[in-house]
Amino acid sequence: MPFWSTNFGTDATLNDPKRKFRFMVSFGNLDADPGIDLWYASTVSKPGFTINAAEHKYLNHTFYYPGNVSWAAVSMTVVDPVSPDVTATLSDILETGGYAVPANVSELGTISKAKATNALGTVKIVQLDAYGKELETWTLWNAFITDVKFGDMSYGDDTLQEVTLELRYDWAQVLVTNKSAMIGGKDANNDYFKTTTTE
Repeated sequence: MPFWSTNFGTDATLNDPKRKFRFMVSFGNLDADPGIDLWYASTVSKPGFTINAAEHKYLNHTFYYPGNVSWAAVSMTVVDPVSPDVTATLSDILETGGYAVPANVSELGTISKAKATNALGTVKIVQLDAYGKELETWTLWNAFITDVKFGDMSYGDDTLQEVTLELRYDWAQVLVTNKSAMIGGKDANNDYFKTTTTE
């Protein structure tokens, strides 16, 4: 049944399209704690991938073959509240990831992937339905911060202070909770796209 149908039946959530404003972002060490819910995240981009094509020429013909998969960077905008202080949190993540200011000559360590990913923890992007239940959950594996902009200030602007950041990761995995999630009813139980049945 299409989502624009006027007959929503007993389970209206199955016909209600996904909405952009229903989402949560979290990061942290999910093995040790439930993570940090970024209720102050205002925008986030979902993961995306590109399948690189290898080109082969034969006479005056060109043939293409699928090659490596590259996952696109994820960008995020968060409001910078006084508590929790996003600026202080990101500064701590940078330091925990291995960065030391040059003024401290006794610190000879540098940033590494292991330290950077551990400092940020597991990143999850969750899309919700109208009842606050999870529709899909994206997990970014081995994510680390590659770009941070703390924003600007202006006497003539009374909007909330925002921080933008960009994340890189090795791969993403999505878990969808709709039992009829895939077109044609195909089984989505594989390594990258998984489904579970909602109660």
